[in-house]
Amino acid sequence: MARKSGLPDSGDTRTDLITTPSDGALMDRVVHILDQARANVVRAVNSNMVLAYWLIGREIVTALQGGEERADYGGKVLEELSAALTRHYGRGFSVTNLKYFRLFYQTYAERRAEIRHESRDELAPVADAVALDDLAMALAQRESLQGFSPRLSWTHYRTLCRVEQRAERLFYEIEAERCQWSQPELERQMHSHLFLRLVKSRDKAGVMQLALEGQRIEKPLDVIRHPYVLDFLALPEVPRLRESDLEAALIDKLQPFLLELGKGFAFVERQHRIATEFQHYYIDLVFYNYLLKCFVLVDLKMGKLTHQDVGQMDMYVRMFDDLRRSETDGPTVGLILCAERDEVVARYSMLHESRKLFASKYMTVLPSEEELRREIERERAALESARQRDEKPLRESE
Repeated sequence: MARKSGLPDSGDTRTDLITTPSDGALMDRVVHILDQARANVVRAVNSNMVLAYWLIGREIVTALQGGEERADYGGKVLEELSAALTRHYGRGFSVTNLKYFRLFYQTYAERRAEIRHESRDELAPVADAVALDDLAMALAQRESLQGFSPRLSWTHYRTLCRVEQRAERLFYEIEAERCQWSQPELERQMHSHLFLRLVKSRDKAGVMQLALEGQRIEKPLDVIRHPYVLDFLALPEVPRLRESDLEAALIDKLQPFLLELGKGFAFVERQHRIATEFQHYYIDLVFYNYLLKCFVLVDLKMGKLTHQDVGQMDMYVRMFDDLRRSETDGPTVGLILCAERDEVVARYSMLHESRKLFASKYMTVLPSEEELRREIERERAALESARQRDEKPLRESE
């Protein structure tokens, strides 16, 4: 009698309709489904806890604003609430945590109590050229329309609450979501003042775009940072540290170095040899940026930037383009990492006009925010002074 079902009976040995767990394929698919489901559950739990803590913070702020404003009154309310919640739910509701909930609400009071579903990539670019200190008003309108990210946990948001400047805080939130930073990686990017370092290479409109859209990689300048912070190398403070020592340390700590370089970088080779008919040259480090679809050559210099360093990198880029670049690759980019960036050399060399050659200072210890701000102001003042010098002969000729 013919079978009514298309499924094989118990005596059928065919394997074309189902793959057995012994082959691994079925097992892999089932494991993937379960892992994805568990990840979704964890993400849902995290998202709901973020909303719950924001709502608790709102209740605390409302209760304290409605009562007496004395500090001892607020402390007593938090202590009583902490004790009651601990009896009911157990650990996790200390007075310290309740203060975090309150700070969380105060920091994001303009947000809606909902988890965001739309992509950040849908945000339209903002053309208004406003100064960094004037971003708050523009951000207030945009931020009031948004909830919280489904990809960021409570520990992410608790960390973000420590960033006082709203534009800077929104930038880190966008980047943590888009790059899927862990909380420790978010903390490191904040401690190394990534936002301020990117601000140095942008105009006022570019700063606004950073704050509202995060870091977009569209041209070589977008991947350059000033300075690069290599604190993770833990290099000894010795006067005769060689370039080969720095190179070896970077290779040994390649993963954090790739994170410091930024988005889209993949390591290609160390001491890459390019040769002419009569001589061999060695490029310290070669990377490929898959967002820009181009090679990035890195030359390491222990001292101050010189015009010879710029000329050498220009030659490396031209030779690499001629000997190694394929038709599908974009123009090669050269980056000189130096201990000190000479602004005079930068201005009166090929660095000034080139869109493919860059020089950045590296720092082996974490700078303070005040140090970075002073450096930004010093560089802006130098650029403004140079601009005025360029305009003066033009005005006199008129």
